[in-house]
Amino acid sequence: MRPSIRTATSDDIPAVLLLWREAGTEPSRTDDPRTLKLLMERDPAALIVAEEDGRVVGSVIAGWDGWRGSVYRLAVRPSHRRRGLARTLVREAERRLSSVGAVRLQAIVTETDDQAISFWQSSDWDEQVERTRFVKG
Repeated sequence: MRPSIRTATSDDIPAVLLLWREAGTEPSRTDDPRTLKLLMERDPAALIVAEEDGRVVGSVIAGWDGWRGSVYRLAVRPSHRRRGLARTLVREAERRLSSVGAVRLQAIVTETDDQAISFWQSSDWDEQVERTRFVKG
């Protein structure tokens, strides 16, 4: 059975947070129910999940700020990796961002996550090495 792809609801928040932990994503101070709920209130279609047998097995956030589309928090449950699910989620994120007018896209990827870097290097996205990102918080 192939996982179905859909927009997340607030009922999915606990499962998404669990997925991120199980998938080994780098923890962030925004990994909490309140912040995910705020994201979904501001942009109801931003959080996309893959579901199989009633269980969230993948996720991606496709955020649009009116200037650039951002793809982040791509995560797939370890038991569901190497099946094309991450690529399917990225394609859905691209479709979603294109539908709201985004023509420039960026993927925010943890530089020390070898699996993530390998995935993105094997995609049709280009690695941009000329920029350095600064963050606060």
